[in-house]
Amino acid sequence: MERLITENGTMVQHALTELDAVLMVARRGKFRAAAVELGVSTTALSNAVGKLERALGVRLFNRTTRSVSLTEAGQRFIEQVAPAVRDIHEAMEAARSQQATPSGTLRINAFPTAAREIFSSLVLPFQRLHPQVHIDIVTEGRLVDIVAGGFDLGVRSEDLVPVDMIALPLGGPRRNVVVGAPSYLESRGTPKIPQDLAAHTCLRVRLPNGAIYRWPFEKDGQSIHVDVEGGLTLDEAGLARTAALASVGLTLAMESDVRDDIDAGRLVRVLEDWTPTLPPLSLYYPSRRNPTAAFKAFIDFARRHGGPSVADDDGLDAASRPSLAR
Repeated sequence: MERLITENGTMVQHALTELDAVLMVARRGKFRAAAVELGVSTTALSNAVGKLERALGVRLFNRTTRSVSLTEAGQRFIEQVAPAVRDIHEAMEAARSQQATPSGTLRINAFPTAAREIFSSLVLPFQRLHPQVHIDIVTEGRLVDIVAGGFDLGVRSEDLVPVDMIALPLGGPRRNVVVGAPSYLESRGTPKIPQDLAAHTCLRVRLPNGAIYRWPFEKDGQSIHVDVEGGLTLDEAGLARTAALASVGLTLAMESDVRDDIDAGRLVRVLEDWTPTLPPLSLYYPSRRNPTAAFKAFIDFARRHGGPSVADDDGLDAASRPSLAR
């Protein structure tokens, strides 16, 4: 708790969570987006901000049905209180770093496919070993600033890790595969080269920015991107898998997402010699002066169990660029 002294000398306690709420709304510019980042309901967040405003006796935000902006008083308040709240959080992290038993919350941001890849091999085993640690995973198809978003860790393809982050490689190379149900291939035939997809029904993928993803292929130094056609456009890999299993058409998927279906014969790979490997995943995070016991335990666990390529936590020379969620 932080104690603020009012002009008349009265001591008033304000929960740190209320200050965090105000700072997050100021940062995101929307109550709904701020509530998602903090893992609370929009109503709870609005109530926390309103409570602080009433205690201070000033309105911190101008609210309309479309936008939220700081008032002049709110801007001055944010400028003064933000450094103090940051210092409080750093002091709390320093204290938590002395814990013998890891506990508290770790917030992880990841592409949906990346989250699926690490969930069973890394997250679940870690939580079984450290049941007092709560893990909050947020999946997004867009690249985010994990520091500004209040995340402890991020998981992305190693070529998308910002250059100022410390990165820990997870596992080896990955790849996309084109698959279809046996019944679909029996009725429509098997494509031999990417251009053959023009005669096939394909499940189209919409990127977070609204663009339709062009399927990438590569062989013998030749690269080609195909704008496939089909009656369904989706933005969720699970739906595309379901449609492919129902013989609706061919889909481009992460191999890890459909490996069980391939092994069981429910789906069949095509164009195998045209699907290139992708960079491995990386767990990444900013430099921290006082990491919590939970944070240190997770990094150590990832280093030991993240895969055969995990060796050290040197920073990677990688650049962020738009890409299909990988």
